[in-house]
Order: sequence, then C-alpha cells, then structure tokens
Amino acid sequence: MKQFEEKILEVKNLQTYFFTDEGTSKAVNGISFTLNKGETLGIVGESGSGKSITSLSLLRLIQSPPGKITGGSILFKGEDLLTKTEKQMRSIRGNEISMIFQEPMTSLNPVYSAGEQIAEAIRLHQKLGKKEAWNKAVDMLRLVGIPSPEKRAKQEPHELSGGMRQRVMIAMALACHPEVLIADEPTTALDVTIQAQILELIKTLQKDFGTAVILITHDLGVVYETCDRVAVMYAGKIVEYTLAKEIFTNPKHPYTIGLLNSLPRLDMDQEELTTIPGTVPSPYNMPKGCSFAPRCAHAKKICEQAVPDLQTTGPSTQVSCWMFTPQWEKEYDAQEKVGV
Repeated sequence: MKQFEEKILEVKNLQTYFFTDEGTSKAVNGISFTLNKGETLGIVGESGSGKSITSLSLLRLIQSPPGKITGGSILFKGEDLLTKTEKQMRSIRGNEISMIFQEPMTSLNPVYSAGEQIAEAIRLHQKLGKKEAWNKAVDMLRLVGIPSPEKRAKQEPHELSGGMRQRVMIAMALACHPEVLIADEPTTALDVTIQAQILELIKTLQKDFGTAVILITHDLGVVYETCDRVAVMYAGKIVEYTLAKEIFTNPKHPYTIGLLNSLPRLDMDQEELTTIPGTVPSPYNMPKGCSFAPRCAHAKKICEQAVPDLQTTGPSTQVSCWMFTPQWEKEYDAQEKVGV
C-alpha cells in the first residue's frame, strides 16, 4: 500500500441541494473525505447516489437555479473554494483542478478542432502564444497515445473515434499539469479493450505528473485496478470509507456487500446475478432513518427511526451503519430475549 503524507483536498460536510417544484432534492447530503497528493480515491455507488453531483460541486459547476451548495467546505491546499469568486474559480478550473467528463462528445465543442480546444486551455492558463500553445497541444495528444497527433489535432470531435475523443479529454485535462484530476466515469460507452487502455493511461500520467485523482465510477473492477481508497455513496451520503483492499477483503456496510455480491464471477454456477432488492429511494422522499434500511436484510427498528453517523470501525475504515454501534447490540439483545 502506498503511503500518502500531504493532504491536498479536504471536503467537510458538503451539502448540495436542488430546489424544484417537486420539493427539495438532497443530492449530496453531508459528505466528508480527504485526498492526498499522488493518491487515487474512488467514489462508487449506483446511479442516483450523488457521485457526479459531488464531482461538479468540487468545481462549483452546479447549475443555479435549481441547484445550490448549501453547506460545508471544500478546502483545496487549505483554502475554501466556496469562498472564491467566480473569476478566481475560472483560474483554478482546468489549471489546478481538472475534470474528465462522462461523455466526451457532449463535453467537446463540435465546431472546433481537438487541437484548438486543448490549445485554448493552455493559452488561458499558461499565457502562451498561439503557435507555442498549438505545439504543446500536439505534444499532449502524442503523450496520450493518439497516432499522427499533428493530423488528429486538426480534426473535429465527430471525426474521431470514442476512444480518441476520451484521450483528447484527458490531454485537455492534463495540459496544464493540474494537482487534482477528477475523472467522472471516464470509460463509459467504451469497449472493454479501450477501457483498459484509458485506465492504464490515467495511471501512467498520474505517476508522471504526480497528480491526485478522484475516480467516479459504478464499476468495482475499476476500483480494484486503480484506487488506493474508496468512498461508497448511497442516496447522497458516504456509507463506507476505507482502503480499496479492505473493500474487497473485509467489506462492512450491507450496501457495499450487496454491490460486491452482484459482481459476476468465473466460479458462479447460478444463471442470474445476485441483485440488491428494491431501488434507490427518491431524493424527494427519503426514509426517516437509514436510507438503505428498506432494502437491507439486517434492518432493525432503530434503522427506520434515525440516521446512523459515520462510525470508525478500524484504523482506516469508517461505516455509517447501526450494526457497528452500541445501540444495535442493545436492540439485538432485546429482540433475542423476546424471540423476535
């Protein structure tokens, strides 16, 4: 396990809500985590768990209205990004903190060439001339493994394959050597071979540049291959926060266990994959207690009445579950006595 000493990003009790005619959606509801230099943190969970909203919140890209960051802090190198002006944030985005978006075809401008879009970021943040910025853009395309980069730099996004467009996004994100890279489902819609190439590319470039990475994904296989630590999200909250190896060898939260059990394995005899019963609750109508309780086979009365705090259960593990609290033991003992 690699050791990481210097903290570069610290998120404390972050809350991002959406105010609509249907009501208030607590998309991100009080999450906290840290990121150290050179580290890869995976954020995993089902669709609708709040992963992408978390990543957009970090760069303050939430559309307002209806969205708003209502509380918490995002400390980048000790300074709270929530106190920065929009002008200050523009100097940080793409320069010190970059993001690879989920779908490159909707993130790249269709009327500008790949090289022009990378060069624009370089000119904006590094104050280089047009020719110098263009040459660096071509060098970045070469660095991310695009063949004939001089030719590809002049092509527009629709002329490139999905894998090439994703590489262009990576080149753009890393062009200014950011200290933090947020990758939101960077291999979505790519075939398995290209997925492996993209993930290997991110790992290689991270090592070369010393960049800290936040990897947003629903794929635990990707987490196993790339991450140092993992935050498992469910219904806007972090329910388990631990080392990546602990997730696979000693998972704690029933939701994490359910995700792992739903992974296909070569030794499986059953025809169908194991699934987690039920669905993610509506963000407009969250349960009173633990949000996972309606789907949890271990739920007790206390789970339906109150939300559990994130409990420290080991040197590097925190879990939000009543099973790891004294209250759970008391309720379990009481039910055993009456034969429940």
